[in-house]
Amino acid sequence: MAEGKPNPRLRERYKKEVVPALMKRFGYKNLMQVPRLRSIVLNMGLGEAVTNPKLIESAVTEMTAIAGQKPVVTRAKKAIATFKLREGMPIGVKVTLRRERMWEFFDRLVNLGLPRVRDFRGTNPRGFDGAGNYTLGLKEQIVFPEIDFDKVEKIKGMNVTFITTAETDQEAKELLANLGMPFRS
Repeated sequence: MAEGKPNPRLRERYKKEVVPALMKRFGYKNLMQVPRLRSIVLNMGLGEAVTNPKLIESAVTEMTAIAGQKPVVTRAKKAIATFKLREGMPIGVKVTLRRERMWEFFDRLVNLGLPRVRDFRGTNPRGFDGAGNYTLGLKEQIVFPEIDFDKVEKIKGMNVTFITTAETDQEAKELLANLGMPFRS
């Protein structure tokens, strides 16, 4: 850690509260057994970019504002004639967050983004993949305070995937819940 840079508050909470709670709950003997958040991947798939290529530019701008780093433009792997899609056409943007940016984003998502979702009753507890990773779908990018609502041309959804070192979905759910993820009961 560089001198003068503050530690993200969520990482401090992880070290002080979450690790001891998980060690007690699952009976871990070693600190390295405790599941931790490895990275967060934000993905915005834009199928309409086939007919409107300017959507990619606005998505890159918005994703940069949300994530704090520039996203990668994803391209089509196969040509699909019925969708007028050719191989190599830009169809989305994604960004992988690690370390400080990951913790800052998680904090903003849970404390600022999710409470602004319309009719929010909690996140779906069935979004786990069986390997300890959790994916959450957002219908609108405007829930983030970094997005200026007046400059948005089109409402775009996104997937947020939390990649953990947990071996089971139960461990991953406990980790995310202790970090503040509001799961639906």
